[in-house]
Amino acid sequence: MLTVRVLIACGSAAASYLLTYAICKLAPARGLLDIPNERSSHQVPTPRGGGLAIVVVSTAAFAGLAAMQHLDGWLLGALMGGLLVAAVGLIDDRRPLPARVRLAVHLLAALWALIWLDGLPPLRLGAQVLSLGSAGHVLALLGILWSMNLFNFMDGTDGIAASEAIFVLCGGALLGVLSGSAQVCWAALLCATACLGFLLWNWAPARIFMGDVGSGYLGYVIAVLALAATRANPAALWAWLILGGVFFVDATVTLLRRLARGERPHEAHRSHAYQWFARRWGSHAKVTCAVLAVDLLWLLPCAVFALRAPSFAAATAMAALLPLVLLACVVSGRRELPQR
Repeated sequence: MLTVRVLIACGSAAASYLLTYAICKLAPARGLLDIPNERSSHQVPTPRGGGLAIVVVSTAAFAGLAAMQHLDGWLLGALMGGLLVAAVGLIDDRRPLPARVRLAVHLLAALWALIWLDGLPPLRLGAQVLSLGSAGHVLALLGILWSMNLFNFMDGTDGIAASEAIFVLCGGALLGVLSGSAQVCWAALLCATACLGFLLWNWAPARIFMGDVGSGYLGYVIAVLALAATRANPAALWAWLILGGVFFVDATVTLLRRLARGERPHEAHRSHAYQWFARRWGSHAKVTCAVLAVDLLWLLPCAVFALRAPSFAAATAMAALLPLVLLACVVSGRRELPQR
């Protein structure tokens, strides 16, 4: 059975690669073309909406796992809510929608996920495992909403969103092995391989962009899998938070700074820390590689430690994210340098 699932993973990557190529050819005629402006990080018109390949292949993989009885109905149901997020994202990629419309759909999808997941599972806080009740459900709702949007906010440099998704999902799969959550492990791994097929076209210089259809979907899937893992291990949510630390910190710090300056959070801008580094270094690939280095050398060991020492999981999360917070506070929101 392991061989079958490995073959499915390889097929997932191959199918995503081929489907991304097809979308790249068809996108301009369907109105899926990103035209550069003063806020863009690219110089030439580029097809977008390539994340649709990730959505289609991941959905098929999840259904395949369920058919083989390796994915419970409640988790499959929760993951299917991502199709709603992808649909509104695809529409927005073609013709920008009002922010309130996107938010309403995201809220509906988050509520859908919480119904299937039965709210926020009990969390490990120090030596205690606590159920937060209704307050926990509200926090889980806000967390899913933020996860969907932060991936959208952070998808502004070639390869960065797909690379980060692959890292978080593969890291989550490893955590699933360590905590005995096999279905979360395989769901995460198959979604990661779908991202890999897309990344081969999205690596700098990108030949196609992910678009809202992919970024929102990935944020949703990652949030659902993190909550599902926490049902099996109350410390898992802290470990997943550590894995996504680069995106969580940069997006959160930048949003708070923009709100403090009275700026509209949904308007396009280039004040994220990763965008500043991309302009400073004159390279998208260098930024993406730097993020992956932080992920692999710092965040992954911290996440594994948090799961292995659950009493220190929350404290480990704070310690792991603190250096990133300090860096983001120093860098994000700086005056923009001319593009190189």
